[in-house]
Amino acid sequence: MTGQLEESPREECGVFGVWAPGEEVAKLTYYGLYALQHRGQEAAGIAVADGSQVLVFKDLGLVSQVFDEQTLGAMPGHVAIGHCRYSTTGSTTWENAQPVFHVTAAGTGVALGHNGNLVNTTELADRARKAGLIDHSLPGAATTDSDILGALLAGCAADSSVEQAALELLPGVRGAFCLVFMDETTLYAARDPFGVRPLCLGRLDRGWVVASET
Repeated sequence: MTGQLEESPREECGVFGVWAPGEEVAKLTYYGLYALQHRGQEAAGIAVADGSQVLVFKDLGLVSQVFDEQTLGAMPGHVAIGHCRYSTTGSTTWENAQPVFHVTAAGTGVALGHNGNLVNTTELADRARKAGLIDHSLPGAATTDSDILGALLAGCAADSSVEQAALELLPGVRGAFCLVFMDETTLYAARDPFGVRPLCLGRLDRGWVVASET
């Protein structure tokens, strides 16, 4: 649906995040998404960062169809997030695959993966439009609530850290959701106050991991 928000709910996407200096985080994220494949078969994507930039690779299809050894090998870094999207009646486009990516006014990158559905999407979209952060009339624009969250997070991070931006933004987000997001150096995760959507925290030998399931 061109130029409009996608209103159909996404009950069961899969999200994964890892912070592990010295590890092949893109491959770890691939294996995590592969294990979460039953949560979403429409599209898959991974974002990685090495301290200087955020790189996102995503496409329509299963995890094993989107990624191969060559692609994963070209994604070095110490922090990564991944997402597999649940198939719905909404638009199936590359733009709506995740992680979503936005650039802050300071020129830094923010990538975000989202599972759940929001109940105040219209309010959040209006806020993002008024701030000049999104324009659904543009050809190829994403039409998901996830992209709105990513745009608002990057907008709030214009004059502060991503952590402070999240603390400012998330109290105004209503619904059942969990998020993984990152900048060039740090992994973040959040879920709604009621914990409706699953999000698990795990410890690695040299880092941390968050995922929709254990």
